[in-house]
Amino acid sequence: MDLGLKGKVAFVAAGSQGLGRAVAEELATEGASLVINSRSREKLEAVAGDIHNRTGVDVFDAAGDLSVTDDLRRVVNQAYDHFGHIDILVTNIGGPPAGPFENHDSAAWEAAIQSLLISGVDLTRLILPGMKLGRWGRILNITSIAAKQPVENLILSNSLRAGVTGFAKTLADEVAQYNVTVNNILPGYTLTERVEQLAASVAEREGISVDDAKRRWESQIPMGRLGKPEEVAGLVAYLASEEAAFLTGANIAINGGQHMF
Repeated sequence: MDLGLKGKVAFVAAGSQGLGRAVAEELATEGASLVINSRSREKLEAVAGDIHNRTGVDVFDAAGDLSVTDDLRRVVNQAYDHFGHIDILVTNIGGPPAGPFENHDSAAWEAAIQSLLISGVDLTRLILPGMKLGRWGRILNITSIAAKQPVENLILSNSLRAGVTGFAKTLADEVAQYNVTVNNILPGYTLTERVEQLAASVAEREGISVDDAKRRWESQIPMGRLGKPEEVAGLVAYLASEEAAFLTGANIAINGGQHMF
């Protein structure tokens, strides 16, 4: 199936590893040019070169911390200087620290708000006008099942992922007339660095092995396994495509059937 992404430019946040890298690779395979971002310039340059060598698409690496306003503006400006337009925005912000309510002071909450909510809002604020002008765009927020089904010991993520959901649905209604869609992808437990960190946190807290923590999650998933990054990436590519032009304001779980909602 031709997803109609040739000639499009996609901005993928946190594109040097995990879900972000998988998404970048999938979109490049479909012919989209890329802007990929992460805080590590060295890692980012290596990933950009690898994706370009395998797919032949133009990959622009823009290092910077998107939770820092000046970095975020610089990265977006560099992307526009390079390509002139951005058609697809994939926000993909790593989760904040685990722990119960008492473990997080006001500074931790403020940092989580800036990272999980404000950075995505600011990216959208800078990129949306060009989409409206071109009367085509896709805004895709990779969040978490925590947006609908709170996850034990993740009070920061549980609280703020839900905020992204409300923002995205409201925005989707506002920009539908411009042929811009806004959707959220809610991955369950997926084999990424973040899940490895969460498994290590559970293991330390409960005195079990990391493998035991993972096996517990697998036992709760009807499919009996954790997800793969490329499975999430395939969903993102579809939602970015012409085939998904009538799908907006949705929260799409990809979790092996783990939760009923």
